[in-house]
Amino acid sequence: MGMQRGVDLAGAARLELVSGVAHIRPQDAMVEAMLRGWRAQQAARGLREDTVSARERLVRRFREFTNEYPWTWMPGHVDEWSLSMTSEKHLAPSTIRGYQVGLRLFSEFLIDGRYGWAVACEEAFGTHPVAICHEWNTIAHLNAYEGNPEARPFSREEIQRFLDYADDQVERAVRTKRKGALAAYRDATLFKVLYGWGLRRTEAAKLDLVDFGRNAAAPQFGQYGMLNVRYGKAKRGQPPRRRNVLSVMDWAVDAVADYAENVRPKFGCEDHPALWVTERGGRIKPAEINARFVAYRDALGLPKSLVPHSM
Repeated sequence: MGMQRGVDLAGAARLELVSGVAHIRPQDAMVEAMLRGWRAQQAARGLREDTVSARERLVRRFREFTNEYPWTWMPGHVDEWSLSMTSEKHLAPSTIRGYQVGLRLFSEFLIDGRYGWAVACEEAFGTHPVAICHEWNTIAHLNAYEGNPEARPFSREEIQRFLDYADDQVERAVRTKRKGALAAYRDATLFKVLYGWGLRRTEAAKLDLVDFGRNAAAPQFGQYGMLNVRYGKAKRGQPPRRRNVLSVMDWAVDAVADYAENVRPKFGCEDHPALWVTERGGRIKPAEINARFVAYRDALGLPKSLVPHSM
């Protein structure tokens, strides 16, 4: 079905293809126009830039794998590609399915008559894109949980050992007067916040001082009665989800209050909004949290199946 003028959707072929221009490599020009159109279509739906860019990279990788153009792709190409990810790269089924979903979205965009790409390809190359992902060559989502079955939470004894060890590193650094005491104190408090408010690494890394606030139902916690998590885990393609977490552990509140009021100022970052700052004046990164966590976990001989999310 052809496009009707005046009703073009974002990403439509007529909006991306320049008429009357002769390209030296018309096939490559068509691919780039398709990708521009897909970016426009996803942007119009409000998807995040990092999601859109990741999907474009995925399509380009598939194009390199097949060494074919999208209007000549066939379902068999998806079979070969999926098999290579399983047998050669040993990717998890959930990862492969995520890639298949991205590829399916691009394929459905191209064959949707409202966008005009099938007609444009037929006119330019005498053929058109077809649906390449179907129920027989993609992985079905059958289970609600597909993570590592060995993953588990800390036991009470394990979490107590871990937090005690983190505190010991502060005392050791202070006692030996070696560099790193402030960072050790920061990390010990950060782990208590991960546990006390049930946060992920990225959620914790992006906390600012102003994210703590009062809770009228718990006045005993003062300005640390509630935590506003602004960078919660998002659904695919959507912005971060916000949530408020009530403070319930008085010892965790005492720890973060002592850090924020007595220790953090010693980093010399008064103008920085981050709760967790580095000795160089920046914001701590999730990878740094993970590295310190792994160092403490391994030093205690705890199972490697324990990760920050286990807290």
